Amino acid sequence: MVREDVHTTGIPVLCVSCEARHRGVCGALNPDQLLALSKSTMRHKADAGKELVSDSRSVERFSNVLSGVVKLTKTLSDGRQQIVGLQFAPDFLGRPFQAESSLTAEAATEVELCSFPRQALERMMKEQPDLEHRLLEQKLRELDQARDWMVALGRKTAAEKIASFLLMIARSIDPAAGPGRRNSTFELPLSRAEIADFLGLTIETVSRQLTRLRGENVIRIENNRHVIVGDIGRLAARAGD
Repeated sequence: MVREDVHTTGIPVLCVSCEARHRGVCGALNPDQLLALSKSTMRHKADAGKELVSDSRSVERFSNVLSGVVKLTKTLSDGRQQIVGLQFAPDFLGRPFQAESSLTAEAATEVELCSFPRQALERMMKEQPDLEHRLLEQKLRELDQARDWMVALGRKTAAEKIASFLLMIARSIDPAAGPGRRNSTFELPLSRAEIADFLGLTIETVSRQLTRLRGENVIRIENNRHVIVGDIGRLAARAGD
């Protein structure tokens, strides 16, 4: 079924209001290609804690993150896990041309995903070079973010690490908000223990630095996890950006 109007003629209803269609990988597809892909697409929600992709398991479907936060972890040989990244809308969940996942992806919050068969997308990539280019751009952006995070973990102080973590969420949590936004409100997607694990800090240090930021009125925290950033510029300054 397709909604016809001057702005969305030929666009599947499933895709009309999707942020990933504009900023994500689907932005490289024309209406006919979107319609073809939508025939095998499934839009669904997952509760916090649900495993979305399993480490060392075959990958049958890729997904666009439409809302919420996805936690990426790497499992060591002795069973320990390390959080290696977070994904937000409209990030692409999966790695094309890889039959098995090398990471575990878990819903850190309630998430909404748009999923499609791996083979369908890989076939479309061969037919549409712009789609492959868009995926490459996104993966290179993820690589740049990983390098920036290496700097944060290796060189920044504990205070700067916490501020950088909050700044990443504030800038990424709402895909519809423009880059010039001055404030942000969000639920912390990780527990204090998970934040400590992600940043290489102790739980006590995480709590102390959050309290310090709150005491300096850089952030407000309600109900333990609801964060309000009144001035993103001030938070960026605390992060050393």
